Amino acid sequence: MRYRWPENTPFTQVVLSVEQEVCSLCERRLYVCDHRFHRVFSLQGPLELVCKLAHCPDPACPAHSQTLSPLAETQITLPWWLIAWDVFCWLGFRRFARHWSIPQLKAELRDSYRLPLSDDAISGYLTRYRCMVAARHQDAALLAQAYQDIDELILTIDGIQPEKGHETLYVVRELCGKRVWFAEALLSSSTEEVQRLLAKAKDWAKQLDRPVALWMSDKQDAFVKGLEAEFPDVPHRYCGNHFLRDVAKPVLEADSHAKVQMRKKVRGLRDIEKQVLAARRRAQDKAEAAAAAVSQPLTSPSAASEVAAASDATVAAQAFAVSSPASPEPAATSDKPVVESVADEAGAVVLDYCAAVRGILNDDQGGPLHPPGLRMAEALGEVGESLQRNLDAKKGGARRSSCASSKAASTEDYKRSPPSKSRSRSTSRS
Repeated sequence: MRYRWPENTPFTQVVLSVEQEVCSLCERRLYVCDHRFHRVFSLQGPLELVCKLAHCPDPACPAHSQTLSPLAETQITLPWWLIAWDVFCWLGFRRFARHWSIPQLKAELRDSYRLPLSDDAISGYLTRYRCMVAARHQDAALLAQAYQDIDELILTIDGIQPEKGHETLYVVRELCGKRVWFAEALLSSSTEEVQRLLAKAKDWAKQLDRPVALWMSDKQDAFVKGLEAEFPDVPHRYCGNHFLRDVAKPVLEADSHAKVQMRKKVRGLRDIEKQVLAARRRAQDKAEAAAAAVSQPLTSPSAASEVAAASDATVAAQAFAVSSPASPEPAATSDKPVVESVADEAGAVVLDYCAAVRGILNDDQGGPLHPPGLRMAEALGEVGESLQRNLDAKKGGARRSSCASSKAASTEDYKRSPPSKSRSRSTSRS
C-alpha cells in the first residue's frame, strides 16, 4: 500500500522534462501529454518530482503510442520507491559497514532527518542494497580490473551451516585477491551439487584468463570427487586450520577436562557476593535510622525515648560523618536529615575479586595454539598471588592462605602444559 503523506507536508518540487525533443521516427517535436507526480523522502527533506510525459503528436506515427518519461528521475530515485538514492546509500553504508541494527537505523532516521520509515520498509531496501552490491562484485569488468596484477589463483571452498537441518551455505573464495567470488545455499551436500559450484568457479577462472594454481578445503568426499572431475591437474591441499584442529584434538580435550576441574574447586562466588550486599544493606538501614532519629524534634516523652533507644546508631552515624571526607558539615546543622552512604571498601574489594574470577571462569575463547584452560590456570594463579600479598601485608608475613593453596592445586592439575609467556586478559586487583 502506498504511503499516505500528511496534508501539511512541505515538499520541494523538482520539475523534470524528457531529454529527447523530437520523435526518433518522424522527427516531429514531442508533445507533453501528461504529468506524473512522484513523492519521495530525501536527507534534505521531502521531494515532489513532477515528471513531464511526452509522445509523438502524429497519430499515424508508430511511436505515437509510446510515452516517454524523463531519464533524470532514475538519478534521484527508482520508480515506485519511497526514498531517494541518498537515503538508500545512507541505509546500506551504516548497515553493512558500521553494522547498525534496523531499530537503530529507524531511530536515527526519525530523530535526525524526520523520516518515518517502518521496519519492513528498511528491511526491504537493505535487501535490494545487498543484491546491488553482490551484482557489482560479480561484474566481469570490475573483476578483471581487480585481478590484472595477479598471475595465478588460489581457490578455497567450505560450507557454513547455521544449525543442524538448515541449508548449508557454500562459499568459494580466492586468496590472492582476498575476494569472495560467490556463495550459494544448498539443501544437499551431494557430489553433483558441489560439482556444479566448482564448474561455476572454473568458468570464472576462464573469464579472468588466469590459471588455478591450488585448491584448499577440508577434504570432504564431495569436494575431493568434484575437484578430481573439474580440476584434475590442480593440487588439492588440506586446510591448515582444519589440520591444526584435528592434530590438537587430544590437547583440547585435556584442556577442557582441566577447565572442569578448576571450576569445581572455585565455587561459592554468588554466596560471597550475597553476603557482602546483605551487609551493605544492613549498614545502610542503620545509617538511615540513625539520621532520622537525630533529625526528629524532641516534642514528647515518646520521641525522647525513641532517640535514647537509637543512641548507639546515632553515635555510629556521627562517627562516620566525622571520618568521611564527603561530608564537610555535621548532619545536625542541616534542616533536613542527610542520609550518608556507608563506605564499605572491604566489600568493594571482595566484589571486584569475585567479578575478576567470574570473568576468568567464563573465558572460553582461544584455539589450539592458545588453550583457554591454560590461560584460566595462569589467571587464577595471579588472583591467588594477589590475595596472598594482601594477607601478608595485613598480618605481617603470615603463613600461606587457602587461596594460595588453591592456586598451587590448579597449577598441579595443569602440569602437562608449561605456562605461556602471554599474560591473561583477565585483570586482578592486588
